[in-house]
Amino acid sequence: MSSSNDIKIPAEFDEMAPYRGEQFVEALSRLVKDPGFEHAVRYVMPDVDYPEFVKSLLQVRDQNEFQTQVMGHFLEMLASSTTRGVSMDGEDNCQPGVSYTYISNHRDIVLDPSFLNLCFIRSGKPVTQVAIGNNLLIYEWITDLVKVNRSFIVKRDAKVVQALEAAKQLSAYIHFTISVLKESVWIAQREGRAKDSNDLTQESLIKMLALAGDGADVKERILGVNLMPVSISYEFDPNDYLKAREFLLKRRDPQFKKSKRDDLFSMETGLLSNKGRVHFRICKCINDELSLIESTDRTEIIRRTCNLIDRAIHCGYRIYPCNYIAYDEINETDRFAGEYTDEDLKQFNDYIDRQLDRVEVDDVTPDERAYMRKMMLSMYANPLTNQLAASECERI
Repeated sequence: MSSSNDIKIPAEFDEMAPYRGEQFVEALSRLVKDPGFEHAVRYVMPDVDYPEFVKSLLQVRDQNEFQTQVMGHFLEMLASSTTRGVSMDGEDNCQPGVSYTYISNHRDIVLDPSFLNLCFIRSGKPVTQVAIGNNLLIYEWITDLVKVNRSFIVKRDAKVVQALEAAKQLSAYIHFTISVLKESVWIAQREGRAKDSNDLTQESLIKMLALAGDGADVKERILGVNLMPVSISYEFDPNDYLKAREFLLKRRDPQFKKSKRDDLFSMETGLLSNKGRVHFRICKCINDELSLIESTDRTEIIRRTCNLIDRAIHCGYRIYPCNYIAYDEINETDRFAGEYTDEDLKQFNDYIDRQLDRVEVDDVTPDERAYMRKMMLSMYANPLTNQLAASECERI
């Protein structure tokens, strides 16, 4: 029986597609010789025997072995040291032999798809290819690392004239992966993370998915990628104080933009800091509901597709005590007081204060600190706010 490794990847996808075959072996050889990669490995695994690690890495022959054995082992270690458990439900919604486009809310630059794949490895299900923006590929070794780890590259810096061609290429690659390679992909519901955790699908993303495919119209082309919403619920967001800092700096200067160093630091913080409990809920593929849309208007179909994804994700959140506390505080109510204890309340408020103390901005006024606190509370309240607003919020 042939595998996806036997299928030739069209030349038009060379720059973006994950490494396979000889490319994979060559990239691993480059990677282990790069000082930046060695530094990163020693940083996240201080006790590593690096020469022995290199020796075992060079014995890996393909993507699947790299993801399931190398990354699987690393992610289990990371889950053990930085979370109170990574869990998943709803996997029964995944039909055997069907490839999906898993589309999720976005909390962590690296770990959202990584922990999802860890859950798939644990349950014996196929891992996914992963969409990653080229804005994160700060060094060549990072490009090699993500492409041996079955990631494909999304061009985020294309000029206006080139943006449509880049979107067409991305759409064509996703359709090719689903229909020809028979592999699933993961993609975030929006470009970048929702800083306030108000998770809404970008219409431009769905428009991109509808640019390619064999369907005669927009709805058929969207149906072709088998959109499967995934709700991601982190108890604590390690980057919450960095997002609060960004809110403050943009309040001071609307033109403020993060640097590449900021992105790299966010990646490091997200990887190595406490996340509490982490839960994934695999929702039902939206194809059945999408098929019922009778409208032929492109704009209407795109909008309703986004709504289907958003409702599924919002209904699928796992709500933690901190979410109930933040909701009550920001809305000045005690509606959910029965969902948390006095100790929960004290621990969460102490946590928020500790995180705010970590914000590195000069001359923060009491008013500015109060503003950052409000923004952090919004981050934790919004999943519950959206879940309450979602209609038909049954277990999806």
